[in-house]
Amino acid sequence: MQKKSLGLLELISIAVGGMVGGGIFTILGISVSMVGFLAPFAIALGGLIAFFAAYSYVKLGVYYKDEGATYAFFKRTYNDSHLAASLIGWYTIFGYISTLALYAYTFASYGISGFEFADNELIRKAVAIGIIWLFALVNLWSVKGMGKIEDVMVYTKLFILFIISVALIYFSKVNLHVFATTLQHDFANSTILAILTVSSVTFVAYEGFQLVINAVNEMENPEKNIPRAIYTSVILVASIYFIISLGSVLAIPLEDLIKNKEYALASGAKEIMGTLGENLVIFGAVLATSSAISGTMFGSSRQMARIADDKYLPKVLTKRKKLIPTNAILAMAFTASMLIFIGGLQLILEFGSITFLLVSLLMAIANFKIRKATNSHPIFAFIAIVGLIGGASLILWYEYQTQFEQLLFILLLYIVLSIGAFSYAKFREFEDRKLEES
Repeated sequence: MQKKSLGLLELISIAVGGMVGGGIFTILGISVSMVGFLAPFAIALGGLIAFFAAYSYVKLGVYYKDEGATYAFFKRTYNDSHLAASLIGWYTIFGYISTLALYAYTFASYGISGFEFADNELIRKAVAIGIIWLFALVNLWSVKGMGKIEDVMVYTKLFILFIISVALIYFSKVNLHVFATTLQHDFANSTILAILTVSSVTFVAYEGFQLVINAVNEMENPEKNIPRAIYTSVILVASIYFIISLGSVLAIPLEDLIKNKEYALASGAKEIMGTLGENLVIFGAVLATSSAISGTMFGSSRQMARIADDKYLPKVLTKRKKLIPTNAILAMAFTASMLIFIGGLQLILEFGSITFLLVSLLMAIANFKIRKATNSHPIFAFIAIVGLIGGASLILWYEYQTQFEQLLFILLLYIVLSIGAFSYAKFREFEDRKLEES
């Protein structure tokens, strides 16, 4: 029996579910610490950067109609380059690993926020690593029925975010005139560069819209529904992030948001709404991150196995049991756990944002290369490249100015990834030469 096709609402649900994976719960405190009351506007502006990225994905998605999305697009655009395929494969997979780490870290931060050991970094990391492995075991055990509750989980967490936003605005202690005056002061004392930097640093909170393309074989009318679903979801998520962050800065003292940045919303909700408000936020964060961890583990492990099938990752990752990529799931869990162990919230957040900006930049370059085939406007395609280069550069500049050692660590990670990708590309070239000689 043929599967029921996915309509526009289901596709929007997939994209929104992929983006609203706990990101807003994590990025708020860091954003406020950087630009104060301007944080809601800076976070929403990140949606503009997401649009730069989305433009190329939409054009390539409609042109190729390949469920392999990022990896498949780049590989098919540069079909004579093993290095191109290997680089995009490695960067994409480690981008997903960083989001797994971010979701797990957020889960742990909110999960233990009601306890007296909430600020204990070791306990937070232990819980984060534990939840990674719990969902790894779930993915290894069975995938039956996982997709049946995805829409319910997505719309439930959106409903909870809406309730939280309304409650925060209702309990707001900030006089609107005072807010407007403070906002004007913060704008006068912050540079456009600082606002754009926050938009870039928090870009990882918009990662996930491309999941729509993974369902291209099961959707109705891809030519119309891919752009509609992706653009609508980016606008919707930017609006959600703006409303909830605006409600937060109106209701919660900025110093509290900055002090408790790992679980800023839960701490603030407790102060203004009591235990009920705190528990509502914790439940929303735990639900959002749980569904995001499970979904990311499910999709990215299969992409990892596919890249390994193409011999750009170790062959051991191709192993499957009843179609479940067992070794890929274990590898994802282990690597995400290591990232949590060695890094804090800001490192994971910035590494994730840089990685997805980089991957989106490579998509924009690929789209520009075949812009006539994808029917892309050359100016829009070029603006996407410039915007994504600008976003990645701003994060690196911010790191250079504020946390130089962390910048060196991030660059070291990229050097390691690039060496790995280069090695496997050379291995494939060597194999091709052997075949030609024989």
